Amino acid sequence: MSDDAAPATHFDVIVIGGGPAGYGAALYGSAAGLNIAVVEKDKVGGTCLHRGCIPAKELLETAHVYRTVSEASKFGIESSAPTIEFGTTMERKNTVVDTLFKGLSGLLKNRKVTVFAGTGTLRADRGVHVVGNDGETADITADAVILAAGSVPRSIPGFDVDGKVVLTSDEVFELTELPKKVAVIGGGAIGCEFASMLSDLGSEVTILEALPQILPGVDKDVVNTVLRSFKGRKLDVKTGVKVAGHSAGSSGTTVHVEGGDDLEVDAVVVSVGRRPLSDSLGLDGTGVTVTDRGFVEVDELCRTSVDGVWAVGDLIATPGLAHVGYAEAILVIKQLLGEEAIPVDYGKVAWCIYSKPEVAFVGLSEQAARDAGHDVVVAKHRWGGNSRALIVGDTEGVVKIIAEKREDGTGGQVLGVHMSGPWVTEQLGQAYLGVNWEATVDDIAHFIQPHPSLSETFGEAVLSLTGRSLNG
Repeated sequence: MSDDAAPATHFDVIVIGGGPAGYGAALYGSAAGLNIAVVEKDKVGGTCLHRGCIPAKELLETAHVYRTVSEASKFGIESSAPTIEFGTTMERKNTVVDTLFKGLSGLLKNRKVTVFAGTGTLRADRGVHVVGNDGETADITADAVILAAGSVPRSIPGFDVDGKVVLTSDEVFELTELPKKVAVIGGGAIGCEFASMLSDLGSEVTILEALPQILPGVDKDVVNTVLRSFKGRKLDVKTGVKVAGHSAGSSGTTVHVEGGDDLEVDAVVVSVGRRPLSDSLGLDGTGVTVTDRGFVEVDELCRTSVDGVWAVGDLIATPGLAHVGYAEAILVIKQLLGEEAIPVDYGKVAWCIYSKPEVAFVGLSEQAARDAGHDVVVAKHRWGGNSRALIVGDTEGVVKIIAEKREDGTGGQVLGVHMSGPWVTEQLGQAYLGVNWEATVDDIAHFIQPHPSLSETFGEAVLSLTGRSLNG
């Protein structure tokens, strides 16, 4: 059950769940000298490492390489048309995941974190009952318990997942060949990433989204750049539509669209969000409060209704992002160490979407800022004038900055930064700091952007809000 021959039965901290929030708490706490146990029924790393962030981004990078080779003639490099060996693609994905898994497992071992391979359920007085994957059981206790059981993909009526025709994100990563025609139900971040990747690799893709706009929460100007790119790559997007089940055929299926044309496809990817795995924790009768949607209720410090029991990550109703899980883990461990603990400001976390074009944002969109009563001034700068973007051959997208409007019409405090375009997920850092430190456009404009670099577009957009600019 455990990596240790004779594991202890009492710990400083027990973490149920070995995903980013769980192993983040274990690593951060063990670095401070805490004796920590992690109970994980699958593999440490959780959804993010094995069935989410990492494999998805690896496949998106494959799509990027394929696009690059396909367009090499624009750089004067002539080669035969590239073909995709999908088996090799999936092997590389597995290699990346396995390498990171082994590294994480080794790090936990070096930090002397005890890992129980099994399912943990909460008991009274911060006890945890463990049913090992090998059938053995153990009862362990701790001064504190952190619930971090994670989440699984949500399903929708009429689309029972069979792993062949109807898939969730879990099954996409187990494909052995690319489907020719795909319907992606859900146009959020995960849906758009899968749609972008599958389309670039050669599938004919249609996104079906019930809301009026894909990528909810993203500024409309940024969304429009994504839609233009998708349209240019013949990736169809249908918004404001509802699906009413499907009828499987001999090889594929027909998706029924309410009030619209049915869609014949080889595969359906259901991407309508994730649900928390609180039902696996045995919380009935423990005093821990769970909402109707399955989320564990916590306060701003991630404390549950039971003293000494915390909950973090996808298990609570906060942004389902690995880096948010890390932040919540650190927040909890700091409390256990008696250190100052600052609650996470969920309205100012970094969001990154790795579609083509990439999307990254922090803070309020223009509409959200206006709805909140702010008088704003906005700067929008395209990539066409950025020398680095022209050099790499990628000028899709926009950098948009939303700031408080001063009496003279210039910008004051930066409220939000929404971007799409080349490598914007790697450029969000300074925008994140600016929004979270409540910086003004004058504060940020003082700093120098290297030339030539993609970050110059952000710098130029900020500079323009001061009332003067170089190139804008």
